[in-house]
Amino acid sequence: MTKLDIRGEILRRKFKITNKFYYAIYYYVMKIVGRKYNARYEIIDDVNDCKGPCFVIFNHLSRIDHKYVLDITYPKRINMLAGYNEFFRSHLHFAFKLNNVLPKKQYINDITGMKAMLSIIKHGGSVAFAPEGLATNDGMNKPIVPKTGHLLKKCGVPVYFVKLRGEYLQNTKHCLEVRQGETFASVSLLFSPDDLANLTADEIDDKINLAFKHDEYAWQKDKRIKWKMNGNNCERLEDVLYRCPKCNSEFTTEGKGDRIICGNCGNGATLDEYYGLQKLNDDCVIPEIVSDWIKDERIAIIKEIRADKNYEFKERVKIGKLPNDRYLKDKKTSEIVGAGVLTIDHEGMHYRDDETEENNFDLSYNELYTVITELDSSYFNIYVGGEYCDIFPERKSSIKISMLVEEMHRLHVNFYKNFPWNDYMYQE
Repeated sequence: MTKLDIRGEILRRKFKITNKFYYAIYYYVMKIVGRKYNARYEIIDDVNDCKGPCFVIFNHLSRIDHKYVLDITYPKRINMLAGYNEFFRSHLHFAFKLNNVLPKKQYINDITGMKAMLSIIKHGGSVAFAPEGLATNDGMNKPIVPKTGHLLKKCGVPVYFVKLRGEYLQNTKHCLEVRQGETFASVSLLFSPDDLANLTADEIDDKINLAFKHDEYAWQKDKRIKWKMNGNNCERLEDVLYRCPKCNSEFTTEGKGDRIICGNCGNGATLDEYYGLQKLNDDCVIPEIVSDWIKDERIAIIKEIRADKNYEFKERVKIGKLPNDRYLKDKKTSEIVGAGVLTIDHEGMHYRDDETEENNFDLSYNELYTVITELDSSYFNIYVGGEYCDIFPERKSSIKISMLVEEMHRLHVNFYKNFPWNDYMYQE
């Protein structure tokens, strides 16, 4: 019996345009699964009018965005891009292979993933991907991966934009149950081949970032959609709201039921069915919406690291890696291989294992500009030497670490720039 070699199989695989029959099965299964999503669709420019290859890009709000992209572009067959690590999970392996889903290692120079995309376009197929690289942590869009415009310009095929709204509120990263409300998707042509020829790669990046500009909580404040949350309004909300806006203590907040309360000073709020925050009493200090609270956390990080040249953040963590001779079961994303201390300072991210030096690593901000929360906000992942690595913090610190890495990178390198409309965050 031949020993399984997952990495080798991915490397050797010849990706093809998806078979019509398998693609139809995928479509109708997603139709059945997605009936509860209460989706609203608007086709401004129909992808099916494009008879040749094209790209479909989308702002990444949730783990089920592929369903919306599939719905609004069907019957045109489109090869979806997915995180490299997802190909090691047993419940996805068969479906990914049938539908020729393309692998991509996020935030590193991944030749295999790039070749897979270019091969599909070269053979007349179409590719869908999220230029942000991962679904939003907090309902606000992240900057797209720099140099996305180089890829689009190189290929010179039409680029369609599937604009998503409400999907994060339906599938937050802190509460993994599907919430009932309304979601929206529209599709339009963002770049024609002539547009791509006449724009620089940087101008293309800027136009995508502007098109993606979105805050789910601010949008929801205007839309006033009622969401059914089954009493779990604040479930694990402390993952993203980890800093008390009154006493400034960190990792003392706790979300339970419809309330989030600081265990240090009692400051707290309820989260209603319209995603609005309401103070528990007049003495509480609470922003009006969740995203404002998160923005204040980022500003606090920016100020702290720029004021302290010796700043460091330490966290006890476990780390997980991908096996090669077996698929991951029980929906796991890795296997635990070590435990130790993770440190983030002005030099980069460092890990020292309790048991073996083989697990140790040091990453500078030339290599690292954000981290990936693949499924939920309780842990994150990165690539070390090209290999996927899960990091499970003991405290609920993943979102802080994500913002901390981004702002350290921006302070020292700034390849992964923040948006111009966030310049106020960096003012003295």
